[in-house]
Amino acid sequence: MFRLFLIIYTLAGATLAGSAIVAALTMNLFDFKSIIVAAIAGFLVAVPVAWIVAKNLSAA
Repeated sequence: MFRLFLIIYTLAGATLAGSAIVAALTMNLFDFKSIIVAAIAGFLVAVPVAWIVAKNLSAA
């Protein structure tokens, strides 16, 4: 399951980080700090998301 988690985390992390960066840019937060914080927040949110998805896929 850990291998599946890593694969899903790679995809989910990039997707959520990209979405968070786009959201920050939409709110006119063009400074470097806001973009980095949005990217890190996206990658951190992806951890439980990837874990839950991998767990559900393993159970199926």
